[in-house]
Amino acid sequence: MRIVVLRPEPGNSATCARIAQGGGTAIAMPLFEVAPLYWDTPDPARFDSLLLTSANAVRHAGARLQSIAALPTVVVGQATAAAASAAGLPIVGIGDSDADAAVAALDRLGFARALHLCGRDHLLRPGGPIAAVIAVYASIESALCPALLPGDTVLVHSPRAARRLAALTTDRAAIAICAISARAAEAAGTGWRRISVAPVPEDSALIATALTAH
Repeated sequence: MRIVVLRPEPGNSATCARIAQGGGTAIAMPLFEVAPLYWDTPDPARFDSLLLTSANAVRHAGARLQSIAALPTVVVGQATAAAASAAGLPIVGIGDSDADAAVAALDRLGFARALHLCGRDHLLRPGGPIAAVIAVYASIESALCPALLPGDTVLVHSPRAARRLAALTTDRAAIAICAISARAAEAAGTGWRRISVAPVPEDSALIATALTAH
């Protein structure tokens, strides 16, 4: 079984390696390239916490991240947690679901003025426990058009990737999708041979679901 990986680098290579370790055949077809954005450093006194929902926010925030590195940090997913920990951020909460669950975690931990660093195409907006949202990276569409074969299983790591895949795929009935979340699965639309959703939004769980969902 071919498992097609759409996510950008460096995640694409890491996912392909995990698929190979699990006995699958990984096909790299990144639909996006990630690039840093310029962002102004906010006054850390405005915030009581930092919210990160992607490891890309840590990778591409640059040196400005150090100005807010003392803020208690809530993250989504183990990959984001690992990147934040390596950058020296004090992690106080790790969400195992999605961005909405991270907002609930902020409430549960008593934070009311979180700074959310994210990508340009983000889901969360200021409101509730989120005081400000700043985009520090962008996922830019590549020129690649996925060359899918009947019987392929495609890993979908985000709603945006799901929407682009749907727009580029002419024969959905021959292709199976394995999505990292229900939101990503919904964004892919209907008509696919099969749609599976990982039990938790982690790359390892997504791969395991793809390898077992025949």
